[in-house]
Amino acid sequence: MNIDVLPALVLFAFVSSATPGPNNLMLMASGANFGFRRSLPHMVGISVGFMVMMMLTGAGLIQVFDRYPVSYLILKILSVLYMLWLAWKIANAAPIKARTEAGKPMTFLQAAAFQWVNPKAWAMALTAITVYVADGGFWMLLVSAACFSMVNLPSVGIWTILGQQMARFLTNPARLRAFNWTMAALLIASLYPLLQIG
Repeated sequence: MNIDVLPALVLFAFVSSATPGPNNLMLMASGANFGFRRSLPHMVGISVGFMVMMMLTGAGLIQVFDRYPVSYLILKILSVLYMLWLAWKIANAAPIKARTEAGKPMTFLQAAAFQWVNPKAWAMALTAITVYVADGGFWMLLVSAACFSMVNLPSVGIWTILGQQMARFLTNPARLRAFNWTMAALLIASLYPLLQIG
């Protein structure tokens, strides 16, 4: 196991986790709409879900995709459809005072499952496996996945806190609606790189 790559891996994990993407945009919206505490399962689901996805992909799932190229197209279609649905949900979130059972933040399992259709998560996982794990074997894969999970949680937490702080400004229904529609538009815009791939 080559531990010399760990500083570079940690930096890559931080930069890729902290920059805008579907997870962070949804957490910012969740922080604004539901607060930090209610968004915790969403945050933990992202970190654990990404770690599991990276482990399974690095352990051999990627060979299935290479053997059956049509699976990439299926994954792309599912990603686009699911993210469009999420954007619609964000855009049409109810005003804060009107939220009861009808408005719920993403659950742990939903957030973990979302990583499988999140194009940025796939790009992060495949880059980490190719560049940092390489021939390092199972232990390097395990260390890399754990590293991502530990760096990811505080990174996504920052976006949730940012959204929560913005909630003070979003008490006006018109401003909240504009914020939610902006977050939905940015989420759709984050699909652009995916749509440019083959």
